[in-house]
Amino acid sequence: MSPSSDTIQVVDGFDKNGYTYYPILIVGAGESGIALGARLMEEGFDQFRIFERQAGIGGTWWINRYPGVACDVPAAFYSFSFSPNYRWTSLYPGAAEIYNYLSGISEKYRFVDKIQVNTDVSELKWLEEEQLWEAVLTHMVPGTGDLSRKEMHRRIAEKGRGSVYLRQEIVRARIVCSCAGGLVEPNAWPSSIPGRDTFEGPVFHSARWDESVDFNDKNVIVIGTGCSAAQFVPRLTQEPYNAKSVTQIMRSPPWVVPRPDHPGGKENYEKYSPMIFSTVPGLAKLFRTMCFARAEWDWFRIFDLNRWNHKTRKNLETAMVEHMKRVVPEQYHEMLTPDYSIGCKRRIFDATWLPSLNDPKIELTTKPITKVTPKTITLGPGRVYPDPADTNSKVPTDEETIPADIIVLGNGFEVTTWLHPLKIRGKGGEYLQDVWEKRGGAQAYLGLAMDGFPNFFIVFGPNTATGHSSVILASENMVEYNIKLIKKILRGDVTTVEIKKEAEVAWTKKVQDRLSRTVFNAGCQNWYQADGWNSTGYPPWLLPPWHTSDDRVRGGLSRSILSALSDNCALFEGHLDIEALGGAGFASQFQTTAAAEGEEDIARDSFWDLCSYDGLEIDVRAGDDKVYTLILRDEKPQDKRKDGRAKAGVNWEAEFRVNESGEGRGTDEVRGKKVWIPWSAFKATYRGEEKEDAGKMKTGEIRRVGFMMRSYFGTQQGDFRLELRSVSARKHAPDSAERSA
Repeated sequence: MSPSSDTIQVVDGFDKNGYTYYPILIVGAGESGIALGARLMEEGFDQFRIFERQAGIGGTWWINRYPGVACDVPAAFYSFSFSPNYRWTSLYPGAAEIYNYLSGISEKYRFVDKIQVNTDVSELKWLEEEQLWEAVLTHMVPGTGDLSRKEMHRRIAEKGRGSVYLRQEIVRARIVCSCAGGLVEPNAWPSSIPGRDTFEGPVFHSARWDESVDFNDKNVIVIGTGCSAAQFVPRLTQEPYNAKSVTQIMRSPPWVVPRPDHPGGKENYEKYSPMIFSTVPGLAKLFRTMCFARAEWDWFRIFDLNRWNHKTRKNLETAMVEHMKRVVPEQYHEMLTPDYSIGCKRRIFDATWLPSLNDPKIELTTKPITKVTPKTITLGPGRVYPDPADTNSKVPTDEETIPADIIVLGNGFEVTTWLHPLKIRGKGGEYLQDVWEKRGGAQAYLGLAMDGFPNFFIVFGPNTATGHSSVILASENMVEYNIKLIKKILRGDVTTVEIKKEAEVAWTKKVQDRLSRTVFNAGCQNWYQADGWNSTGYPPWLLPPWHTSDDRVRGGLSRSILSALSDNCALFEGHLDIEALGGAGFASQFQTTAAAEGEEDIARDSFWDLCSYDGLEIDVRAGDDKVYTLILRDEKPQDKRKDGRAKAGVNWEAEFRVNESGEGRGTDEVRGKKVWIPWSAFKATYRGEEKEDAGKMKTGEIRRVGFMMRSYFGTQQGDFRLELRSVSARKHAPDSAERSA
């Protein structure tokens, strides 16, 4: 038994090799997975399942529970455009409130029952013959999915496999969407620090906060000065933690930006903003747009390496250093002055960390940990910042041993190991991680798709983070790309979607070349790149899809290259077998072989779904020497730019059918407006001579048919390939087709 394409079902369930089939399998129930689930429900498709390793939804907002955990961008900019939240209680809401928002999305769109937690998707394998993905699901002991991989392995070594894993299940899916987040696996204990196993007190990462630990009157060591540490360190000496001391180890200083305060003051904002934003029409959207514009302004003035950006960075750096010196004690001035350009590392938007350094219970140091004993750590001799060779520096380098009861790691995440540890085997059995290693690093076309991995799409994949804006905005746009591709598959228009290798390689080269000329590559050690390969950042000049003022993005400010999947297309019914196709972005070329016998009229029996801008040419080659050319033009053209080309973002989806008399008509829907196009809009030529009737070719006469589609808009080079096999004569959609993008 083979699964149908549009319903969840158990296939051969009585057989020991039976399996459950899912039209769409989604990995991860963080904000990206929640967004994709909501949009699928909006599109009227509920036959999907979201598998989440952790014990609850929300991703980073479920697992991070350290003191003070909160969003560091304005909340108005941290909700989905399709379901905005006007009732945030703070400009920078905490994890619990963000979790409640995401949970509310799943309830609002009614797909809570489609989320399965405590279930890890550990391996994916493409089945070429079946044109399906096979997934290995590992059902976990409830709660153990919240452990890091290292903690899982430690528990298994101590207590056995059954202490973490319950059982495995094999399922299959037509489409797999990875919504695994980047901040999943915390970094391990630094290998440069000896003595970890000798320490008697609790040691844990901030992303796996141990709420059972009592901090009262304890000496706490914090390793790291990133965004998380900046939020929890100021809380540790306060109620209810009341730590005796906090020593924070810093490798190099971050650029600390004063966090914008609540409009009207924190108390008034929290009291009145939910009511005001909910009742004043357009105000919340205006505020969101202002937050967006402010973030974009930062990109244009900071992140490039041109002369103007260099000047604006210097001015900002001067202002940030002056701010720091006004806030922190003088002993930290030199230590907290970065020696790299602002923007090279992720900035910290702060209102509490710098002021907390005035607390006598909190000490900041750049001396390295050189020894760990059961109840102490040794700092120095030496320092890691400023440069130890700088003899003019006043930052101390002496050795000291201090008491230690608790060690908290705030040293970040494994952000450059994308999708790890998920094993993904594509065509030919090749693993995705191996492909990335051969090509220099993690990569994906538009951060979305890789050649050799059909029907596998990524939300918030490699090179989709901007370093200055909202991850929600970026993820939502990636979800829209996913939806655009998924719909073509689920409607039966195509069987597979796959990016062409040359397109993916060219895209990645362009991205890496451009990123090499950004501040990310300005000489600091950051989490955007490893070994010279930046797999995280997104360069601005490639017109990222979130650079738009439209609150509900549908693929970007301009039409994405991926729009070729839904626009310049032709779906043929009848007995046609597509052998090969190459394309030129908004142009496609392919050849077909007619397998049908008899005297059927191919033009009359074919259903053409033609999508282009304002013109289309189709060359039909019958036999070896006869060429017919059909030219389609819209008699009621779409809006044009001044140069006569169609405006970006306008979709023309047309259907054409020849009637019994040899004449026909089609419909053209342009944003809801119906336009009739008569058959006279077609023109047929035979050896250069016009013929009135192009609909009298007999399928029995046709040995080889070549079609060429050419849009009159744009010159984007070819990124897509289409293959159709065993196309049925059923109207409106082929049973089997394969398109590669």
